[in-house]
Amino acid sequence: MATHILKNETLTLQIASLGAELISIRDSRTNTEYLWNGEPAYWKRHAPILFPFVGGLKNKSYQYDGKTYPMSQHGFARDMEFDLLHKTNNEIWFALSATEETYKKYPFHFRLELGYHLEGRTITALWKVTNEDKKTMYFSIGGHPAFFCPLKEGEKQSDYYLHFDTEQPLHYLLIDDTGMAVKKPYGEQNILKTNRGLLSINSHMFDQDALIIEENQCHEVSLCTPSKKPYLTVSFDAPLFGLWSPAGKNAPFLCIEPWYGRCDSSDFTGSLEEREWGNKLEASGEFEASYSIKIEEA
Repeated sequence: MATHILKNETLTLQIASLGAELISIRDSRTNTEYLWNGEPAYWKRHAPILFPFVGGLKNKSYQYDGKTYPMSQHGFARDMEFDLLHKTNNEIWFALSATEETYKKYPFHFRLELGYHLEGRTITALWKVTNEDKKTMYFSIGGHPAFFCPLKEGEKQSDYYLHFDTEQPLHYLLIDDTGMAVKKPYGEQNILKTNRGLLSINSHMFDQDALIIEENQCHEVSLCTPSKKPYLTVSFDAPLFGLWSPAGKNAPFLCIEPWYGRCDSSDFTGSLEEREWGNKLEASGEFEASYSIKIEEA
């Protein structure tokens, strides 16, 4: 595994070739680290790519073309070595292509390219998926960046706030004990009611794992200090996103996850083609998406 650096006058990024994963966002002036450090006692990752699945699958497998394929949560790309395509002072690109091993568990010839662009105090994560097969390809893709929350020692996560780019209540799905989404109808307990978009982070918010927010309800989420000042903002066009911090661990980080896809529903019985929020590409087709992380001035 190699580690690559992008740096400007305000931020220094580190990106690992393993999983093409962003592993550090550090303020060059204050030395403040914003991205979770991967302490295994809580969670060993930083900001993995989720591909070709987001979340878990019913019975840890999926059906395609009359066959059953086992698949672990979030797919396999996050644990594979990516090739470096090219690097400039402010941008870097990696690529991963299908292998004989990936084809055994995901029967498509694909190419996944991941890029990072640094401009000022904004990092843009860029995704490009190409179907190099002769048949239609089905996939999901998502980001899983984890950010320090709280930022300072002596503070608690429950002193912090989330801010959304909507003042409307946010409906969310919960995840059951098997890692599957519990479908609608939404109950009163499945609503985040904000104060003009601002929401206090409750210490029990993630007792039942991640919160899944679907249907384009929001496209910008900020983490805010106890004084309610945003210190970073994640912006995305994805139709759904997740919020997560490990249940019961009092972990000092929170994930804001833009997704094109999610885990199966608890009552799902369909095939790969029928998975909710999935994406498809015809032969030689391309899919491109991105999300950005803006680090606010301290």
